[in-house]
Parts: sequence; C-alpha cells; structure tokens
Amino acid sequence: MTSDRPHLASVLRRTAAALAIALAPLALTAAPATAAPGTATPVSTSTAAGAATPAGTTTGTADVPTDCSPEESACVAAFVLTEENDRIPDVAVTITGPEDFSATFTTTADMQSVAVPVVGQYTVAIDPATLPADQPLPEGAATEIEVTAQTGATARAAFRVGADAAAPAPTQEETTSAPADDGGEAPAESDGEGVGAAPEGDASQGALTWAQVWQQFGSGIRFGLLLALASIGLNLIFGTTGLSNFAHGEQFALGAAFGFITINQMGMPVWLGAILTIAVCALTGLAQDAGVWRPLRRKGTPVMQLMIVSIGLSIALQYVIQLLIGGGSERILSNNPRPLNIAGITLSTASWLSMVVALVCLVGIAWFLTRTRLGRATRAVSDNPALAATTGIDPDKIVRIVWIMATGFAALAGLMWGISFGSFNWQLGVQLLLLMFAAVTLGGLGTAFGALVGSILIGLVVELSNLVIQSDLRYASALVILILVLLIRPQGILGRRERIG
Repeated sequence: MTSDRPHLASVLRRTAAALAIALAPLALTAAPATAAPGTATPVSTSTAAGAATPAGTTTGTADVPTDCSPEESACVAAFVLTEENDRIPDVAVTITGPEDFSATFTTTADMQSVAVPVVGQYTVAIDPATLPADQPLPEGAATEIEVTAQTGATARAAFRVGADAAAPAPTQEETTSAPADDGGEAPAESDGEGVGAAPEGDASQGALTWAQVWQQFGSGIRFGLLLALASIGLNLIFGTTGLSNFAHGEQFALGAAFGFITINQMGMPVWLGAILTIAVCALTGLAQDAGVWRPLRRKGTPVMQLMIVSIGLSIALQYVIQLLIGGGSERILSNNPRPLNIAGITLSTASWLSMVVALVCLVGIAWFLTRTRLGRATRAVSDNPALAATTGIDPDKIVRIVWIMATGFAALAGLMWGISFGSFNWQLGVQLLLLMFAAVTLGGLGTAFGALVGSILIGLVVELSNLVIQSDLRYASALVILILVLLIRPQGILGRRERIG
C-alpha cells in the first residue's frame, strides 16, 4: 500500500473536486423538494377504525407538554377523527405505560404528542363522556388502543367517531407509517427502520436554511466515520488478497447483533459488551481465514470463485443473524437518547461518543499502517505479495492479521451504528454493503486511506441529499455521485492508474 500516501496537494485537489460534485445539487436547487410527510421521521399509527388519517404536527395547550420531538425522544400521539377526517378538540386523552407512566391532556384541532420515558407498549385511552353529543363512538368501538413507542419515532393512536363510523374488530388494529397530506392510505411501516429511517437532523421538509445544511453536515460526518471504520477493513482485505468480500456487511451486522445480545439481553455494561462483541467477531474472521479462505488460496482458486463463495457466506450469515435476534427491528440501548448540541449540531450523546471512538480508531489504523513494521509489511503484501515474501514477510500471517482487524473493526462499527441510529435488523449488513463498496471504489480500491476519504464523501452526500430529495432516495444519490466521479477518475480519488495489457 505504498500508493496510500500520495502527494498532499494532489489528495486535496482530488477530494475538493469530488466534494464539489457531491454538493452540486445544493447549489443548483433554488427551493428544496418537499418530501412526503413521514419520510423525515419513521412514524407508526394505530387507528381504531383501521383507516388512514390526515397528518398534523402543530402542538396545543394541554396538562403535559405536547410538543414531543422524535429526534430527542420516543413519542406517543393521539387524536380523534370524524367521518370526514376532521380532528375533534376538547376530548380527554390518557396515556399509560411502563414505569408507572401516565399523562393526560385534552385534544385540540391539531395533533399532540407526548414524550415517554422508555420504549415499549403504551395504552392510549379516551374518555367517551368528553366527546361531542353528535359525534359518539361507534357501537362496540374500543376506547383504548395499544401502541408501541420507539426511539426516533412517533407512535400514533387515532380514534374514529361519528354515527356512521364503522367499529373495528378488536384484533385488527393497524400499524402504518405517517399518512399523507391528502388523507390517502399510508404504506405499512417497514421493520427495517434501523437503516431506512432518517436519522436525527433529517431536513427533507421545509425551507432550506444554513442551519439545516450545518445539521446535515454533522450527520454526514457521523455517517461517514462509522462507514469508514467498516470500509477500511473491506479495502484491506481487497488489497492483500484481491477478494471483494460480499460477506463483510454481515460482519458489520454481526457486531450490532452481538451488541444487542450482550448489552440488551444479558445486561452487560456497554464497555464490557463492546469488548466481548469485538473479540467474538474478530475470532470469526480468524476462523473464516483458517477454515475457508486460506485453503482456497493454497489451491489457487481464482478470485471470481472466491467472490462467489463470499456471496454464499453472506447469505448464510444473514440467516445466522436472523436466528440470533429474530426478524424484527431491535435496539441495543432501550432508554431514550440524550441530545447534545455541539457547535450548532444536535445529535445524541451516543452519536458524539461513537464519532470520537471511530476517529480514534481511524487515526490508530493510519499510525499502524505507516509507523509500525507490521503495518509496513501489510502495505508491502498489498503491493506485491511475491516480492514481499522474498524479503522474509509471511503473506499468510499478514492476511490472517488483516482478517482479524477487518472483522473486529467492522463489528465495532456495527455496534456503534446500532447505538447511534437507534435500531437495526438482521438485514443491516446487506443494506449497507453497497455503500461500503461505493466508498472504497470512490476512494480507490486497495488503498486504506482512500476508503476513509470515500466514506466521508458518501456520508456527506447521503445526509446532505435529504435537503433536496426525499429521505428514501438518499442512498441512491451516493451511488450517482460514485458514477460521476469514476467517469472523471476511474481509479478513484486516491487510486493510481494501472497499465492494462
């Protein structure tokens, strides 16, 4: 990896050019596109009549604060609707749940949401005596609805009233995402909110302001640092073995899964659970190299066949992870995140800590590769394994160390991702694998520092694109930038040209 250290001025020019391309949509956009309601924050709605409800976000006066922000806490909202989907004011609502939580407020013409202390099941009840005389509950309709509060989301309970309103079956309460402005039916919420959901600071709605750009910039740095910590391992494996490891995403998800098991289910402290998670996942890397990759390398298996094996291993690991944690979304930390504002950027305290840990690890990897004998040997094997072997370096030993490092850092990145972004599911690895490949390709295949630069750029593009396009499309924007950059510089930002033929 001697190509990892190009001239500083050249690196700055290439990075600035890539960043200019990434920010071009912001400069060309006069007014940002308005995203459909519900894309900025994942929202689940349980309706008493099983029908879609109009959206609303304005708070009102109540016995408790009703201006809960899902960026800071888990929220529960309630409203009462007529047959025409108009909200009914002055109805008494009570929310009860874990830890003897109880909150009472009175509805207004706008929707109100209450912050709840922990995630879990909450009961939302209305007092039928406070309903207008001409808007009674349908015969047999329930006065209580069970909703599930989740960090970074608003759980909504909607009661439909009126003489002609149909009473729902008690077992047919529906959970949907935030409804659209036109009152049309909203799609069901996906279990994959840990990846697909917009993180705190999403600004895909409303007018574009510099405060939103700055907030999204901070979110992009967080995204990029965590992605870089995982992508560097992917690039080191490619550099030393020539293998594009499609199972690397599952190592990322495995870190989040073991973090959930050790911290959430076994009740370990975060630091102890993290150490155990990294150790176990690093051992899986050692086991993979000893049991699969080293024997295949000694047999001279072509790289294409190795890649196909990695795809099969990826599929197998996905279902192992599903067996470990189930098919739904899980949270490593069950308590609500504490927001922390630094330099005008508001993220959860866990997010800031994760960014610091990721930055320290990345600096440590850079020091290891450039200042230690083992790191220089790793770069030598990456440049020319045969030549490195003639100087006394054992390529198999270096590759084994690379596998341990790559899987260990991927596990740490997955663990911190699950903590920072609130939730994850068993498909986390496959959902982020394409972004990892985009990051290492954009930075330059086989260059560890290229993975860092590419990941930061991908993170910024993903988060800043929320300002101009819908949140659901933000990953696609990163791939578009990848194509544009590679059309200009096919070898990537820090890659070097190679003679073919």
